[in-house]
Amino acid sequence: MSDPGSTVVRRQLGRRLRRLREDAGKSHEDVAAAHIAGRTKMWRIEHGLIPVKDGDVLALARLYALPGDVTEALVQLAAGTRDRGWTEEFGRTVPEGFGLYAGLEGSSDSVQSWHPELVQGLLQTPDYTRALMTAHGGLSAEEIDRRLAFRMERQQAVLDRQPPGRVRAVLGSGALALVVGSPTVMEAQRAHLHKLNAREHVEIKVWPWTAGAHPATKGAFTILDFDDPDDPALVFVETHLGARYLEQAEQLAEYRRVFDVLWKGAQWVEEIE
Repeated sequence: MSDPGSTVVRRQLGRRLRRLREDAGKSHEDVAAAHIAGRTKMWRIEHGLIPVKDGDVLALARLYALPGDVTEALVQLAAGTRDRGWTEEFGRTVPEGFGLYAGLEGSSDSVQSWHPELVQGLLQTPDYTRALMTAHGGLSAEEIDRRLAFRMERQQAVLDRQPPGRVRAVLGSGALALVVGSPTVMEAQRAHLHKLNAREHVEIKVWPWTAGAHPATKGAFTILDFDDPDDPALVFVETHLGARYLEQAEQLAEYRRVFDVLWKGAQWVEEIE
């Protein structure tokens, strides 16, 4: 029987711990000499094969001389290695989407997303993103600038890497009808969608009003797929306070079914306007 906990989180935490160990110039022998974990256990942790205890993460953080915010994020991930159906909470001072999702999105081979009311994050212009964050309320100008920069980095990690990630997005008609910021911002956003859609690895469609009801009325979602067979596909569902990562076979199958219906019934973004 496999270990409990999210396999996605275990693998992401393992990769992060391996990278931090290497950046700190430490070896598995150094970890063992510090009486934290033997070589076999560290190999299993870094390959995402076992749940990770908070105490082990704290001990490794001390050995690697990690700052407090990094250590806190690692401890949160460690909890996810022991909890299947893990939920990630976004702090107000943390850039939106920071943490597990940004790493997953940036390392994914394929992103398939649906949003009924907004243009998805990977497809947003800076002005559109800024207007959304301003409308959210409660954020200082400095926080908005920081989150905006982070959003643009997320876009580059998927769209501008070599080779670029494959993106298929379906927008609800409301995403083009809702005026975010101003008509000028929306005009530039629509032009940006057309420009992105001309890229070989990007496909953008819109569910037209005339198409009627559909099976995705319960909200937005994103499906991430990975080239590495050791990285399981997942569904990302965001809420006001955090997000859920769904990775069970029946969950993935249902969301893939829903996205296929949307994709087949939607029209290319150029055909809507």
